[in-house]
Amino acid sequence: MAIDEAKLNAFMGGFVNDLGAVMHAATVVVGDQLGLYKALAARPADAAMLAQRTQTDRRYLLEWLSAQAASGYVGYDPATQQFSLSEEQAFALAEEGSPAFIPGAFQIAVAQFKAIPKMASALRTGLGLGWHEHDASLFRGTERFFRPGYAAHLVQSWLPALGGTEARLREGAEVADVGCGHGASTIIMAQAYPKSRFTGFDYHGPSIEVARASAEAAGVAGNTRFETASAKDFPGNAYTLVTMFDCLHDMGDPAGASAHVLQSLAADGAWMIVEPFAADRLEDNLNPVGRVFYSASTFICTPASRAQEVGACLGAQAGEARMRGVVTGAGFSRFRRAAETPFNLVYEARP
Repeated sequence: MAIDEAKLNAFMGGFVNDLGAVMHAATVVVGDQLGLYKALAARPADAAMLAQRTQTDRRYLLEWLSAQAASGYVGYDPATQQFSLSEEQAFALAEEGSPAFIPGAFQIAVAQFKAIPKMASALRTGLGLGWHEHDASLFRGTERFFRPGYAAHLVQSWLPALGGTEARLREGAEVADVGCGHGASTIIMAQAYPKSRFTGFDYHGPSIEVARASAEAAGVAGNTRFETASAKDFPGNAYTLVTMFDCLHDMGDPAGASAHVLQSLAADGAWMIVEPFAADRLEDNLNPVGRVFYSASTFICTPASRAQEVGACLGAQAGEARMRGVVTGAGFSRFRRAAETPFNLVYEARP
């Protein structure tokens, strides 16, 4: 076997970077849970100062802060031995409502690690792993990771991209948000369009309970409700708008769900489908974004679909052509890409 030393060194360099990222993820989750980023964002501190502010142990904090500095997540001043967050770091790590907030993504990663024994078995047997079978950190992490993107784009650009739909929402319309999870997308829309009525549906009962509490806290309980139902049996008809956020590819029978949406829409209604950004060809998804989504799809999306009837297993990188085939195959006459971001593709389907 002939080893190219330069290629080996390059590969090992990538390995060191990856291993550091994997081990760093747990420190982010702990820092987020203990409010360490928020405290550091308030003003620079050494380990002793931050320990006093956060009621934590100074010695542990020194190691934690050093790990953050080595990862580029905080700054370090050798002259004062103090650590700090730049405005950009604070925006991403300490401001829960910012469009760049990232700690939720690391909660998802933690949930994947907890699922390793179940996924090792699933890979051997071909059986599924339902969303409800994961650790609860997945549910909370998903909401916290996706909510910033929805807050930044949903009302500002995605809904306006659906021909005429936003005007109807302002006047008052009936909306079904299917696969709503903890209700972040539902609540954002309800806040923006108080004359419309929004119903969030999800098969996962505990998530529906969280969504109801969140709606109360957000002050939108008057025009929002949440019910336990699947994408193939949620009630109601003549909806002006049906939405699905990052969930159609997770479904066991996306074609069946599409057919049910078609039946539930008004004749002039619209279906907005938000999916992970993906090209149609695998080779065009071999990039950092594709790496994130394929990894999540291996442990979360594809097993969730396999755990349901049909088990279509579209995966998180299904791409536009495959989505078009599913939706138009169910009877929709129009399908188009309405908007996109580096992480999402937004489709509009019409009866």
